[in-house]
Parts: sequence; structure tokens; C-alpha cells
Amino acid sequence: MQFDIRPVTVPERLGTPESADFEAYTETTAVVEESVWGHRRFAYDAAQLLPMFRDDRYTGRQALAAWEGERCIGRADVLWEQGDGARTAEITVGVVPDARGRGLGSELLRRAERHARDAGREVFTGYSDIPLSSLELPGPRLEAPDGTGSMPTAALGASFATRHGYRLAQLERVSGLAVTGRLDEFRALLAERLAGRGAAAAGYRLTGWTDHAPDELLDSLAVAHASMATDVPAGGLTVDEEVWDAARVRAGELRAVDGERTTLVQAAIAPDGSVAGYTELSLPSNSASAFQWDTIVLGPHRGHGLGMLLKLGNLVRLGETAPDHTDVFTWNADENEHMLAINIALGFTLRGMSAEWQRDGDAGSAGTGATSGS
Repeated sequence: MQFDIRPVTVPERLGTPESADFEAYTETTAVVEESVWGHRRFAYDAAQLLPMFRDDRYTGRQALAAWEGERCIGRADVLWEQGDGARTAEITVGVVPDARGRGLGSELLRRAERHARDAGREVFTGYSDIPLSSLELPGPRLEAPDGTGSMPTAALGASFATRHGYRLAQLERVSGLAVTGRLDEFRALLAERLAGRGAAAAGYRLTGWTDHAPDELLDSLAVAHASMATDVPAGGLTVDEEVWDAARVRAGELRAVDGERTTLVQAAIAPDGSVAGYTELSLPSNSASAFQWDTIVLGPHRGHGLGMLLKLGNLVRLGETAPDHTDVFTWNADENEHMLAINIALGFTLRGMSAEWQRDGDAGSAGTGATSGS
């Protein structure tokens, strides 16, 4: 098979001749996502992706696309933290089903890793998704370094990752929650928790907002965002520190709005007025699904039941402000027993897993476990 791999030019706007390659690359990403999960709910569309590519102040990003004639048949992304001392790059690769098995994935990954090295990164990570239907495939299994989870080596992406020198560094559970008709239930649970002897009695309070954080919370919210990189279970992954300040928080908010995503945030405020923890729900304009992104309670404030309060508070806000969203999806490290227990208590059920892979230094040839991604 003859194919041409070239960088994807980031356009000023969509719907122009200059944006055709970017839009084709985005559609290929969605095709790959659908081939794994059976739906496109986890795929970003071009309008959602464009603001992420256009703002490289805090994270660098490069997309590559593979072409067979005029058809885009594969893609790769390289994502890296811009801060001093950062060592890692995340590489995501996808090849459309009818073009797999001909060496295109390996070539995409070789090019992507070369770009990562040129950006000064020496540790490469990637992921592969395992839908629920594939979790119990017969044959040998790989054990996660932390937690109790394992995955079949026959799962899509696993043989690709190990063949290219990657090791399984972490397993994440992909969970879903149906929320339609549960608003009164969530309100009652929240009221019961607030009336207890936990967080409220210790002087904590909840506050929420949509898209734009209150100015007075920006500095402590930035501290909480930075903690998301280093204070959550990472298994065997190398994780770079992230430098956050008020400007970076505002930049993230603007990217979400520009990408047609509404963000519901619920924060726990400590007695001194600082952010003790927060949680986010991302609501794409083109989907009936909501996505649970960050949830963290900072170390000094743990032990008061804030995690459950935060999630309940945001589920109530979701039901009140966006009742057309029918379900919530979330990703959690398999070893994160506390957060998983909260999710299970709320009714989240397992929908699949994501395997996180890592290759250190220059050992072996280029590759990741990703045959899907967004």
C-alpha cells in the first residue's frame, strides 16, 4: 500500500479550503473511535479540537495524517507539557479498520516519536481502549502494576504496544452513569450529606459555576489543577509536573467555550476561603453525554467526605441546567479505590478499560498501544 504521511496544518477557522485536511483528520479520529467503542461519543469533532491546537502556550500538540490518494486513512497526535523539566510526550495513533495490518500504524508512530524527540521529550506514553465486550477475551493476560485489574493480550492495541517496546503502566476503568430521572434522588442524597457531621460541620461549603470561575478563587483553583498531575494515582506512569496560575485556568475556560463545550464546576471551599477540591463535568454541544473530567480533594482536606459531596453537587447542577444530558462517563485509575467506591455508590457501571503504556528512553523501536483515540 502506498501512503503519504504529513503534518496537519492548523487552520484559522473551519469550513474553508485551508481547513480540509484538519477536518478530514478529525473525521478519521471519529471513525477509529467508533470502530473500537461502537459509537462516537468519546470523539472530539473539529470545532472542539481546533481551540486546543491553536493555543500552545501550556501544552504543545502536533497532528500527523496518513493519506491514500485523497482519503485520510490514519492519524497520530503528539501532546506534551511545555514547562521546564518536562520529559514525557503522549502519542496517540489511529488507523481506519480497512487499512490496518499493513505497517501504517508503525510508520505513524515512528514519525510521531521523532517529533517528540525533536521537542526534547524522552519518555513516551500512549493508550489503547478495551470495550466491555473484549475484557474477557481468552488467552494470556497482562496485570496492571497497581490495582487488581488485568487485560487480555489479545485486546486491540496490546500486541502492537508490546511489540514496539512498551510496557503496561496503568489500567483505567471507563464507567458510565445513567442520570435521566434521578435529579430528586441526587438532591436528597446531597441534602443528607450536607446535614451530616462531616464537611459542613468542619466548616466547608460547596459552590458551583458554569464556564467561568469566580476571580477570588482563581489562585487556589490553579493550585488544585496542578495537583491533578501529581497527586492522583499514576501506576507505573512517569507524569510531568504542570505549572498552573490564574492565567492558565482562564485559558482553559476559554478553550472549552470556543470548542462549544459547557463546563460545570463544583468546588469545596475551605474555612479559609481557598479551594479544597473541585470536580468538572464537560458537556459537548453535539452530544447527550456528559464527561466527568477532573475530581480532586487536596491532601490536607481529605477525610471529610468532600469527594462524594462534590460529585453529588455537580450531578444536581447537571440535572437542573442540562436535563437533556442522559448519561455521564468517567475514567479512573484501577488502583484509585476511594474514587471508584464513590462512583459505584452513585451507580456508575463498568463500560470498558483504557490501557496506559509507557516506553522509557530509546529502548526498542517506536510505538504505543493506541489504535484508537481522540
